[in-house]
Amino acid sequence: MPRLNIVDQPVGKTKTDSLVVLAIQDGDAAQVAATPALAAEAREHIDSQLLALAATGSADEIVRLAGVPGISGVVVVSGSGLDRMPAADDSEVLRRAAGAAVRALHGKSTTIAVAFPTSAPSDAVAIGEGALFGSYEFTTYRSGAGHKPITRITVLSALAKDKEVTAGVKRAQVVADERAWAQDLVNTPPLDLYPDSFATAVKDHVAGSKLKVKVLDEKALAKESCGGLIGVGRGSARPPRMVVLSYRPARAKSHLAFVGKGITFDSGGLCIKPPEGMITMKCDMAGAAAVAAATAAIATLGLPVAVTAYLCLAENLTGSDAQRPGDVVTMPNGRTVEIINTDAEGRLVMADGLALASREAPDLVVDVATLTGAAVLSLGPRTAAALSNDDTVREELLTAAGTAGEDLWPIPLLQHLRSGMKSLVADTKHTGTREGGMIIAALFLQDFVGDDADGTQLPWVHLDIAGPAYSTGDSYGYVGTGASGYGVRTLVQLAAARS
Repeated sequence: MPRLNIVDQPVGKTKTDSLVVLAIQDGDAAQVAATPALAAEAREHIDSQLLALAATGSADEIVRLAGVPGISGVVVVSGSGLDRMPAADDSEVLRRAAGAAVRALHGKSTTIAVAFPTSAPSDAVAIGEGALFGSYEFTTYRSGAGHKPITRITVLSALAKDKEVTAGVKRAQVVADERAWAQDLVNTPPLDLYPDSFATAVKDHVAGSKLKVKVLDEKALAKESCGGLIGVGRGSARPPRMVVLSYRPARAKSHLAFVGKGITFDSGGLCIKPPEGMITMKCDMAGAAAVAAATAAIATLGLPVAVTAYLCLAENLTGSDAQRPGDVVTMPNGRTVEIINTDAEGRLVMADGLALASREAPDLVVDVATLTGAAVLSLGPRTAAALSNDDTVREELLTAAGTAGEDLWPIPLLQHLRSGMKSLVADTKHTGTREGGMIIAALFLQDFVGDDADGTQLPWVHLDIAGPAYSTGDSYGYVGTGASGYGVRTLVQLAAARS
């Protein structure tokens, strides 16, 4: 990740390869959003060029210009889609515009300055966040020489010395760094990222931090009756793991439990996927990556909220001892489950994590999983679903996601859909009817959320991130192809709000 700083100075005094400015819509034409950092002569020149090029200022529109008076490098004009100057509630617009421009500069610039209007501290921070998020590239496996990554991003704003901005920049850097780590994990090929190597990567990443790490191997999982992880992992030569991260600050104001789905590769098991369905299945551990990265960010930021994170790691393959439809497994809470479709494996490993997380009676349990194709069919590739046993905490997650800039939509937990989960041989099937598949998966998970001391089920929210976790071509704003790091920012914002 490049380093972010915010300074109060004009464009002419900023040494940088490229300058990014914001365009708004004036009828059918684009014009530069005025900012004190950009001289009037330069702004007028850019406006004339935008008119000549028939630019519209629409969101994700990028226009590159050279030879702008007083500016030595390339000028990138990023469309906002706004027909007015940005207002206080346009933080996500600014994030996406900054991110889209920085993505367009991959491999072309190493230092970038951003001169957007900033009427409030939150604007300056959002611009920096978007630029950092847009700078992400995964180049680990590329052999091409000469590629120069972005090393520094400078936001030009008169609010540079504001205390809220200063604190926001520090937080943005931490969150962007951890989000990038989550993206790296998801983008890593499954040959190299499997349950044990994932566990090792987590231990290495948080070494020397405020986090404690515990790894449950096959024997420990058997002792805890983690039938979900053990069953799903039976078809692979690389056995499952459960990684538990603990952050315990002094005088914590709340205790959050995060549970992340970590299927490092999903072939579908014996109910095997078609070849095209496997191409992106290295991303089936995006929930665990988001949970690990968010927990690391919360610890680095020193937020006064306790967190226990459970990473449910397994590889779903078709080996000689692979789990079969008709098998029955026993979960940590004693509940028995009849296996119906081995390609519905995520809910099984998550059930183990939810049952273990419940034993500590946290104030809120949040699970994050690329769980169902039904979520993608319902909400498309950019939006995650939120299902919960408590409307208040579901709204809390929706608010956190909205503040962070991650698209999240509420879905009702319709209890009548449970009827299709009745089993003749076990307490429950792990699937139900095809209709309402996203909700049925959440209903199954709910059965493994424990109770508090009064016998009331713990507050719980399920985030189905199957849509936005990984993009195969729907690039927009600061989100490029591949892993998006979805969920990291929402979980950090949740913890920050509770603190």
